Amino acid sequence: MIGGSTVSAAASSVAGSIGVMGGTFDPVHLGHLAVAEEAREVLGLECVLFIPAGVPPHKPGHEVVAAEHRVAMVEVAIADNPAFRLSRIEIERTGPSWTVDTLDRLAADEHAAGREPDLTLILSAETFRGLPGWHRPERLFAAARVAVVPRAGLEAPGDAWLAEQFPGVPTRVARLDGPRLRISSTEIRDRLAAGRSIRYLVPDAVARYIGDHDLYRHRRGGRADP
Repeated sequence: MIGGSTVSAAASSVAGSIGVMGGTFDPVHLGHLAVAEEAREVLGLECVLFIPAGVPPHKPGHEVVAAEHRVAMVEVAIADNPAFRLSRIEIERTGPSWTVDTLDRLAADEHAAGREPDLTLILSAETFRGLPGWHRPERLFAAARVAVVPRAGLEAPGDAWLAEQFPGVPTRVARLDGPRLRISSTEIRDRLAAGRSIRYLVPDAVARYIGDHDLYRHRRGGRADP
């Protein structure tokens, strides 16, 4: 697909199709889960891989909770959805977690298993706008489709923007209509640091994990993250 389209209706599941949902997940919240489910349903994905970042290259100087905690929170958050799976591919890799390297590794694993890779990278509109500054961004479009989810108050850029930023690069982009949930990990960390409730913002199992391990008691700086 050159450019993109907007999709909102449910689609039949396509065998072997994989959604790739990366992020720091510090912590994982209901917005992450809602976005993954929307992409799964409207794009007909057989499964969605949640891939916690190891060393997030786009957040230098930003303190991040230990990988073991972020992995565990994702694990309990997705436990009740058989279409959601956890991947430790970036946690187990040393150095920065470049998305293009992750997609190449996933594609190689699919080839090794005798399957043709069918990958869809799921991004928020905000993250998508920052794509030109990523490591080898043009390679992303060769490795995977890109599904762009709007955030409250922020739409995905259109085809003219794509043509300007990636001239001559075939792009495969689908723009989703929703969900438009105004939830961020930054907000959740700030609420916890202030002793406030995060009920209805994260799965109950994640809230229990955070409480059991006494996470996010101290306010930490950094830009808002999804």
